[in-house]
Amino acid sequence: MSSLFVRTLREDPADAEVASHKLLVRAGYIRRAAPGIYSWLPLGLKVLAKVERIVREEMDAIGAQEVHFPALLPKEPYEATGRWVEYGPNIFRLKDRKQADYLLAPTHEEMFTLLVKDLYSSYKDLPLALYQIQTKYRDEARPRAGLIRGREFIMKDAYSFDVDDEGLERSYNLQREAYQRIFNRLGLEFVIVKAMSGAMGGSRSEEFLHPTAIGEDTFVRSPGGYAANVEAVTTPAPEPVSPDGLPAAEVLDTPDSPTIETLVEAANRLHPRPDRPWTAADTLKNVVLALTHPDGAREVVVVGLPGDREVDLKRLQAGVEPAEVEPATEEDLKKHPELVKGYIGPGVLGPNGAPRADGEDGSRTDGAVRYLLDPRVARGTAWITGADEDGKHVFGLVAGRDFTADGTIEAAEVREGDPAPDGSGPLELARGIEIGHIFALGRKYAAALDLKVLDANGKAVTVTMGSYGIGVTRALAALAEANHDDKGLVWPMQVAPAHVHVLATGKGQEIFDAAERLARELEAAGLEVLYDDRPKVSAGVKFADAELLGVPLSVVVGRGLADGVVEVRRRATGEREEIAPELAVARVRELVDEALTEAPA
Repeated sequence: MSSLFVRTLREDPADAEVASHKLLVRAGYIRRAAPGIYSWLPLGLKVLAKVERIVREEMDAIGAQEVHFPALLPKEPYEATGRWVEYGPNIFRLKDRKQADYLLAPTHEEMFTLLVKDLYSSYKDLPLALYQIQTKYRDEARPRAGLIRGREFIMKDAYSFDVDDEGLERSYNLQREAYQRIFNRLGLEFVIVKAMSGAMGGSRSEEFLHPTAIGEDTFVRSPGGYAANVEAVTTPAPEPVSPDGLPAAEVLDTPDSPTIETLVEAANRLHPRPDRPWTAADTLKNVVLALTHPDGAREVVVVGLPGDREVDLKRLQAGVEPAEVEPATEEDLKKHPELVKGYIGPGVLGPNGAPRADGEDGSRTDGAVRYLLDPRVARGTAWITGADEDGKHVFGLVAGRDFTADGTIEAAEVREGDPAPDGSGPLELARGIEIGHIFALGRKYAAALDLKVLDANGKAVTVTMGSYGIGVTRALAALAEANHDDKGLVWPMQVAPAHVHVLATGKGQEIFDAAERLARELEAAGLEVLYDDRPKVSAGVKFADAELLGVPLSVVVGRGLADGVVEVRRRATGEREEIAPELAVARVRELVDEALTEAPA
């Protein structure tokens, strides 16, 4: 410790919000270089190397082979797949001295595809799985929580290459099972949830989430086993019914009722119905939003949903990618005077409004507003909604009879107790950190980059691919988040920077001599040792640093030495035992082996 490049801090860093961020900085594992960018110090690198080792062992065990690509890449491959534009502001773009375009890679699908195309041409070469552990870059708008959402991060990305869909299914399942072993060996609790493919594309996508209250991903699960990221939850829609026999829609006065709350109050006061009071669930809320497409074009859209629900922007974002979504501004509304704020109805929207011309991406080219409905607004359902006139609403407006839309979209919030899409019971909401994500990519990238091989009949076929990512630095942060107390980090033995922390806590030279001798004997026994040999540091400071650093075991050589004992401490439980110095090595070796054996294999 006297020569280790580390300085522990007693106070939390000002910009740290979560425990993992605070403790990794305070314990001297990482240091902030810029927002979302961190330098790794010796102790941090030791933990990182152990996480990477577990990942490598499980990737190698399924036959995946490691390669390594540059982080600085040319524009052309990403332009060929459309992702140079689709990524929008989320990638770092730069020019070299010749003004050629480059990027710092967020992921490497294109490069893996081109490498296989360059070297392989026959079905006999497949199946193939390649992987790398590499630094990635994304220009996060709001980096947060230290390593959990950074702008530079380390990721393991693997890719499978198969001749047909059956091969892809096998490769996908091999990777999926390897991920379960990796997170079990790390000691990280995880839930596998259905997810959206997003800009990656593909037919199937699953996330591995570590459940934690500080996670920024919301997911759901049901008693019957359904699990999904909240963006991937589909709404069980009511069965369409015939509108025959329903009364005609009627425009009624509802003065001073621009919100759902005031509308419900006005409806019950001015236009009560005999069977039951009006509620927010009887109203159709039309929310105005703005999409920014990858080419910079801005489009106003309206989402219609039951008035007792709010729009979840993350769910909506998943449905409109690669465009980015935000609430419409006053400037957006000024361009559409037909939208009467607080009284917007379907009458001026989508197919119900003015004739329009559609762009290739589905956007309006003549200024008319696209209209998307929540699945609950099914054919034959009747609603109170805006009449496109100040102080007026339409009562009994029936979907499918009185208005239609351009399509449906999953944009409404998911609530605790909502029914699971597969009928497996009510949904429970939880939060988690995404630590892994797997995709059945299919042929998107192979087709774009012309990756073909000759099949058994000599016919050229497009290769089908899978993509499989693990956030290595994010997994380390999740481990710190899950393994700490109010004194500091509490690393599991399999990833700790050392197995045992030896502390010399006294003033006599005989204490330091005995502690150094014990440290050397522990190392000779094959253990990783951190030795606190600092001569002018108090025992209290040494104990505080040991608790902060979080090494699983410590051996205290202090006043007890005069009585022929040293103290062995377990960081996780606080248990202590006194033992003769000559027995300490065997006891520590036993405890380390016990901890590593108990760690999930």
